Amino acid sequence: MSSDTKVFLLCRNRLLRESIARILTKKAEFEVVSWQTTDLPSFSQIEEMSVDVLVLDSLDFVLGDGTQAPSRGALAGGPKCVMVAMAEDSAQFLAAIRYGVRGYVLQDASAAEVVSAIRTVAEGHAVCPLRYTGVLFDFVKERRDPLPAIRKRSPWGLTRREQQLIPLISRGMSNKEIANSLNLSEQTVKNHIHRILRKVGVSDRFSVSEAWQELSVFGSSKDTGFST
Repeated sequence: MSSDTKVFLLCRNRLLRESIARILTKKAEFEVVSWQTTDLPSFSQIEEMSVDVLVLDSLDFVLGDGTQAPSRGALAGGPKCVMVAMAEDSAQFLAAIRYGVRGYVLQDASAAEVVSAIRTVAEGHAVCPLRYTGVLFDFVKERRDPLPAIRKRSPWGLTRREQQLIPLISRGMSNKEIANSLNLSEQTVKNHIHRILRKVGVSDRFSVSEAWQELSVFGSSKDTGFST
C-alpha cells in the first residue's frame, strides 16, 4: 500500500463521517476526502478523483433510486469499497458482496477495526466479521448443492408479461426503458416488478436475475408452473 492512500468518505451519517475522517487524518498513510453536500456524486466523479478506497454506510448509493438494476459487481473497476456501521443482516452482507464490496464492518466495531478494514482493503484484500465467514461458506454450498435446484423449480406463478420483463431486468434496464420497450406506463412496470419480487421471494432486482439464471441451468420453464 502506498503512503498516501486516498479514502473517500460517502457516509450519510454526518457524525460517523466526521469521526472516521478525524481518525484517518491522524494516520500519515491516508489522505481523506469527505463528501459534504446532500447530492450524491456519480461513480465517474469519484473515479476522477483517483480514489483508492470508497467508504459507505449504506448500499443506497449503489442501488440508487431503485429504477435500475445494479449489475453484478457494480462497484468493480472503480475504487475498492468498504461498508461501515452495518446492521446485523446476512442478506445485506451477501448483497454487498454481489455489488463488489470488499470490506464489511458492523456497527459495533471499534475505531481500530474500521481503520484496519480500510487498510486491509487498500492493500488489495477482503475483510468481513469472523462470524460472517460461515454465511459465505453456506451461501457457496447452497449454490453447489442440488437441493436448491428443486426449490427453484417450485411454482413462481409468473404471468406471461412478468416473464417478459425478467430478461430486460437482467440487462440492467431502468423501469422507464422497460416501459418504452414494451409500450407500457412506467407505473405499470413498477407494479409488475413489485409482484415479481414478491412471487420469486427476493428483495431486489439483482436477485430476480440471479434466480432466473439459476433456473436456466437447473430446470426449464415447464418446471416452474408459469401461468399464461
